[in-house]
Formats: sequence, C-alpha cells, structure tokens
Amino acid sequence: MTIWYGGDYNPEQWPRAIWDDDMRLMNRAGISLATVGVFSWARLEPRPGEYDFGWLDELLDLLHANGVRVDLATATASPPPWLAREHPETLPVTEDGVRLSVGSRQQYCPSSPVYRDRARELVRRVVDRYADHPAIELWHVNNEYGCHVSHCYCDVSAEAFRGWLRAKYGQIDELNRVWGTAFWSQRYDSFDEVSPPRAAPTFRNPTQLLDFDRFSNDELLACYRAEVEVIRARSPIPITTNFMGFFKAVDYWAWAREVDIVSDDTYPDPADPESPAYAAMVRDLMRSLGGGAPWLLMEQAPSAVNWRRRNAVKSPGQMRAWSYQSVARGADGILFFQWRQSVAGSEKFHSGLVPHSGTDTRLWREVEQLGQELAALSARTGDAAITGTRVPSTVAITLDWDSWWAIEQPASPADVSYVRTLFAWHRALTSLGLAVDFVRSDADLSGYRLVVAPAHFAASDAQVANLASFAETGTLVVGFGTAITDENLHVRLGGYLGEPLRSALGVWIEEFAPPAAPDLQNLGIGTPPPLALAGEAFGGAATGTVWAEFLRVEDAEILATFTEGALGGWPVVTRRATGAGAGWYVATLPEPDALRRLAERVALEAGIDLPAPAATGEQVETVRRGGSLFVINHGEEDAELVVEGTDALTGAPAAGMRLAPQGVAIIYPTSGTSG
Repeated sequence: MTIWYGGDYNPEQWPRAIWDDDMRLMNRAGISLATVGVFSWARLEPRPGEYDFGWLDELLDLLHANGVRVDLATATASPPPWLAREHPETLPVTEDGVRLSVGSRQQYCPSSPVYRDRARELVRRVVDRYADHPAIELWHVNNEYGCHVSHCYCDVSAEAFRGWLRAKYGQIDELNRVWGTAFWSQRYDSFDEVSPPRAAPTFRNPTQLLDFDRFSNDELLACYRAEVEVIRARSPIPITTNFMGFFKAVDYWAWAREVDIVSDDTYPDPADPESPAYAAMVRDLMRSLGGGAPWLLMEQAPSAVNWRRRNAVKSPGQMRAWSYQSVARGADGILFFQWRQSVAGSEKFHSGLVPHSGTDTRLWREVEQLGQELAALSARTGDAAITGTRVPSTVAITLDWDSWWAIEQPASPADVSYVRTLFAWHRALTSLGLAVDFVRSDADLSGYRLVVAPAHFAASDAQVANLASFAETGTLVVGFGTAITDENLHVRLGGYLGEPLRSALGVWIEEFAPPAAPDLQNLGIGTPPPLALAGEAFGGAATGTVWAEFLRVEDAEILATFTEGALGGWPVVTRRATGAGAGWYVATLPEPDALRRLAERVALEAGIDLPAPAATGEQVETVRRGGSLFVINHGEEDAELVVEGTDALTGAPAAGMRLAPQGVAIIYPTSGTSG
C-alpha cells in the first residue's frame, strides 16, 4: 500500500513546454498522485455543448507514462461565464437580495436545475471518456462544497425550500406547530407563503433558520449525489469530495456516508501557536467520519496561503511536521494545493510545491525530503507498517451539526463558539496523550470508556436516551448548554436536560448565568470577567469562562463550586455513580489547565491508562497508530525521546534521540520487520 503524495495539478495554466519539466520534477520529488481538472470546466466546455478533451487526453497519458496516478475531478466547481450569460437565474443570491456574479468561483445556486443538468452532462462526458483510462485512481467530485455559497436565497431556492418543507411536514399546521409561529404572528396558511429566512427587521424564526440550514446542506448533497450517480453507472473507481475540517455549513456526518474515502482540505495558521492542537482535532474528525478508516489529506499549503490579512510562512520543517501529524492521525495520503505556484489569478501568492523561485530553495528541498520518506514508509511491513493501520481510542467527543447551527443563532443566552468548546475538551484530553474520536450522540457508544458531550444544545429524545444509557456502563461527561432544546428548538421545560439524562446525572438547571460585561447600546463594550471556581475536581482554585448556570443537585456529589458573586456556593462540577458507570456535569468551560486536571481525573476514573511521556518538552505530540508511535516536536526547544524502539525515519535507536523544533520520530518495536 502507498502513502499518496502529490497535490492539485493545473497544467492548463501553463504552456505545453512546461509539462515535460513537471514530469521530471514530479519523479524527482516522489509524487505519486495528482489531482487534475478541478477548475477546468471553461476549458473542457468552452461554449455550450462544445467539448475540448484533447489537452486532457495528452495530460493523462503523460502522467500515466511517468508513473503518476490521477485523482480526476468532475470540474463542476466553477461554471464557465457562458452559463451565467445564458441562464442568469443560476447565479446565487444572498440573504440581502444581492445576486452574485461571475469573475470568481462557485457562482452557482445549488438548487438550480439548470446548473445540475449542465453539471451532470459534463460529468457524463468526462466519465465516458476516461472511465477506463489506466491512470485514474480516484474520482474527485466538485470541490469544497459550500465554501463560498452554502445558502442561496433566490426564488429558485425558495421554491425548492417549499418542496423540502412539504416533504418534511406534510401539512402546514405541522410546520406551524414545529416552528412555533404563534409567536410574533408568523402563522402560515399555506406552504406558498413560506420563504427562505431572508434579511428581516429583527430576529428571524429560530426553527426556520435551523430548517434552512438543514435544507441548504441537503441541496448541496443532492448536487453531489447527482454527479455520483453518473460516475457509479460507468465506473467502479472510488469517489471522494474534499471536506474542510470543522465547516459549519455542511453536516459531514451525512456526507461521510456518501464518499468512498474521506478527504480533507486544511490550512492551519503558522502564526497561531494553537494551530498544531487545532489541526490535531481536525485530523481526528476526518478519521472519525470514516469510522476509523484511513483518510486522505487532499489539500494543505506547502508554506503560506494568500487569503489571510497577514500570510505567515511555515517555518523550516513545519510542513513536514504537520504532514506527519496527519499520517499519525490516520491519513494514507498527503497532498497539497498546488503543484506549481501560479503566476496569475487570485491564488498566485498561495505557495506551491514548485515555488516561484524554483527548485534551488528551502521549500523544494523539504518537498523532496518528505517524498522520499513517505515512499520508504509505504514499504514498511509487520510491526513497522503504517499504511492501512488504525488509531485505537477509548475516548470520544460528541459532535452534532444541528447543535452547532442552533447554539450560535442570535437571541441565545450567550455568545458561544461551538467549535471552541469542542476544541477545549479535545485539547485537554489529547494533552494527556489520549487518542480521541468524534461520534454522533445517537451512535453506538459501547466501544468507549469515556464520552464527553459538550454544548449539545439541540438534542432529540433518542439522543438524550442514548447518552443516559451510556452512563450506565461508561463514564459520561456532559458539558454546559446540553439538551436545552429538542431537535425543533423547543425548550425542554422543568429544568432542561430532559429525561432520562436528568436522572442519570442527578442534576437540573434552574437558570443560565453566563458571565457578562456591560453592553452599552449593544456595542459589546467590555470583556466578560472570569468565573472563580474551586474544588477537588480541579485540585484547587480555577476559573471558568463562556457560560455558567444555577445548577440544582438532586442525586449527585458536588466536586467543585463557584466561589464568588451571585453564583457563589452553587455547584459547577457534579458526579453521579450510575450502575457500573458515572455521569458528570460541568456547568462552565474551565480554563485550559483546570480542564486538563478535570479530564485527567475523569479519564483515570474511567479506567483509562494514561501513557507515559515519550519525550521531554511541553509541546510534544504523541500518537499511536498501528504498531508505531509518532512523536512530533511542535515546540521551540529540542526534545529528548525517553522511549525504547527504533526510529523508522533514521533507523537509529529511539531512546536518547533529540528532536529539534518541528522534528519527527516514528518509533516501532525493535523486533518489528521493515519489509
């Protein structure tokens, strides 16, 4: 098996004479997979119904002759200008009523039947021509669905939304009940009166907003399915489309069931010291979406991107270190955007594997080094094998897109970032050396010893029951803001949480009390003060942020309390023994050190063995995949390995090895075979 190495290849941007040099350099760098044709619709179909495949025929033959496999895109991500000229109704409209134009990319309404028909026809032509081409390894459908246009508010989308609502609710009275339209005189007499939640005088109906999020996800997924149907009818080759990490607009749990290989585009900021920890969470999500199967890093930047206000370059070794982080967390492919850095267009300052300054550069030397190493790792077998192996975990965090959409709506108790809340828990657990999966809250949780459910705002009865059931045999930690509403955003009365979760935890919430600062005329003046906490759950004093609650205890131990202000003396962390398991509740977001101490206590109680440190240093990441231990030094000082074994990258004994900043070691038992 191979760890794929390569990236987006856009030779249509270059003279034909460059292509032969590309082949030479690809072989020199160890490139094994090239993504081709992502933005080539206008080149493939320059005029309606007229197709030009000659250049692509030649390109695929050239790649095949040079041993480079192809991830062939359907090219539907950016329609050509002639589609907008002939069918302006295909252009998307914002919630403020602005119709977007050509001159960028992704300028299509996902609900447009014209766009879908033209896209399907292009895909049919591409697949019919290349389904049997020997270079094709993977089909790449569209590109980054929803990245720029995730919701369209045009009249075409409005009619599609009405059809979606009719299918969901059947009768308008049921929609009125679920949406709570008795409030503010919003009652509808027919589905024909319903529109997308366009710009309005003030807060829009919360359940209408949530349903439009669901509808918009489904419309994008319908576009994907339409292309996949064409491919599957002709080709058995695996299909993917590139995800974008924690992307709010698209529910990747639904999408993951539709792809043969989970793939991801991720661009951590080199200037952000939290990037390695956040990137680790993204990698764990991709592995989890595929049920633990190996996934593909479809895009990352070799160095700087071009779309931040300040575009930091990656420091020496950082591209390599972050690539190995993906391999450690389950990736069997490391690809980049893009192969050769562009000389024109909006992404000409986005780095490429072949930079503007050529191959006598630091960046190119790192590209060659990584390619050589990945090729060697691909050949390893036995205890030292990497490809195809998994990352074992007994710890999971629940992730729910409905809750993400709901908790960040306006007119909520506090300004809460759902992803930052997940990140806080993930970082606390991984800092202990634990591997963490993400799971749906209604999934089978029996394979885990510890499950954390943070801010699961909109919880169905089935989700509430599943979490409560897990607490009978495992350790369940429920974070603030959970099960405040049902899946229709109707408040759970009588203390929130809902049964049987309330009984499993032995607590209920009397009132929300998020920390707040003076808000002068809604200008957001001031920063909310930290909340003072104390108790054995934290090993002493601590602080909390974001959220707080007046938590009533019915049948649980109090392990920490708020210590100041109106909340002084009220519980903040509770625990209730439940059969062979336990249910914990945490009514705020503790600061990182306190949350790490809490996570450590909970993990130990769950019977999880915390791994001993593999190296000195505070910013060393360790991940076990298969029979190998990956050690990555994200710090600014050298780290020393303190584990036995052999480093797969150098062949040297691991114990006593020093890892420079951005250094990597992949340690396997000395008795393992290397193939």
